[in-house]
Amino acid sequence: MVTLYSNHCPKCKILTQKLNQADIQYVEVNDIDLMIEKGFMTMPILEVDGVGMSFVESVNWINERNN
Repeated sequence: MVTLYSNHCPKCKILTQKLNQADIQYVEVNDIDLMIEKGFMTMPILEVDGVGMSFVESVNWINERNN
């Protein structure tokens, strides 16, 4: 399962666009309280099978899936 934690910042929008272009299905979560509870300090966070990734890690993961 792929979950995008987003507050609609510029990086969040870029990551959303990349996920859509790669045709990766995901659930978007915008609940700030939940993000704080999970300990996320920056956005976006892409969580894949329970593993959270930063923006750069997320972009790399998406690019690897497209190769």
